[in-house]
Amino acid sequence: MLRRLLFGLLLALAQTASLTGMAQAQTTICYNCPPEWADWAAQIKAIKDRLGITIPFDNKNSGQALAQMLAERSSPVADVAYLGVTFGIQAKKEGITAAYRPAKADEIPAGLKDPDDQWFTIHSGTLGLLVNVDALGGKPVPQSWADLLKPDYKGMVGYLDPTSAFVGYVGAVAINQARGGTLDDFTPGIAYFQALSKNDPIVPKQTSYARALSGEIPILVDYDFNAYRAKYKDNANIVFVIPKEGTLTVPYVMTLTKGAPHAADARKVLDFTLSDEGQTLWAKAFLRPVRTTALPPEVAAKFLPDSDYARARTVDYGHMAEVQKSFTDRYQAEVH
Repeated sequence: MLRRLLFGLLLALAQTASLTGMAQAQTTICYNCPPEWADWAAQIKAIKDRLGITIPFDNKNSGQALAQMLAERSSPVADVAYLGVTFGIQAKKEGITAAYRPAKADEIPAGLKDPDDQWFTIHSGTLGLLVNVDALGGKPVPQSWADLLKPDYKGMVGYLDPTSAFVGYVGAVAINQARGGTLDDFTPGIAYFQALSKNDPIVPKQTSYARALSGEIPILVDYDFNAYRAKYKDNANIVFVIPKEGTLTVPYVMTLTKGAPHAADARKVLDFTLSDEGQTLWAKAFLRPVRTTALPPEVAAKFLPDSDYARARTVDYGHMAEVQKSFTDRYQAEVH
């Protein structure tokens, strides 16, 4: 009898260990996959429903994700990462990514994927001004980068820290180029941020969608997809403005971590982000999917007209990555 009980206990323990191992194998860790950004919540739900793979929400930004991946280089925790393109390029240079060519990668234009398959674009966004009209207190909606320097908007403008968040760095590059600078000369951009600092801007490190939605940050330098989501899904009185002086359109990329603990499932996740379903989900979240499939007409109709998007430019993203640290050092020394 005792022998039978012991055998049953050992069998139960073995089954529990097996189930635990299976559960762990069905979890993929993605750094910088926050539910409130780019509607990652919908993408993560679809991955769970279709693949049975759980991805815990992660609220890091690109810089924080890269820093943690570097700290964990010898014992990786993340399986995949979602990064602004310059951080993807840096991750490859640091040797913390692994080569993987996902299904449908052949449909990605050459300039939007790494030639060594270390990262690939899943979607892009255009930077501008997400404006909560109700929080302006009757003030006019700003139409340019120059408008943000007006005393009328004191304490009302927010932008993510450009030394940490990719969207913040994109804003710095966009403003610098709009005011006559180049990737090799950030003097106009630094001067702009010095002037803006006198207007008491709000400079968080994390995604600030909820703060803009509530009106705590009436004017947020952010992407079109977040503004459209706020307007059409959260029914807020939000408008998106592409500044008159011009702006940038930039890609966001995925990478497979070198030494990923759950590499097989991680590859399935990466495949899904480029699948027909995954790309459609990005489009429904008002992102420009990287594959050439057109936006659904009902989504495209909600974007600003092409004449406004004509003011958005692209840059040499590799060079943008190369000069990021020099900009960061200068910003920290001369602005904050």
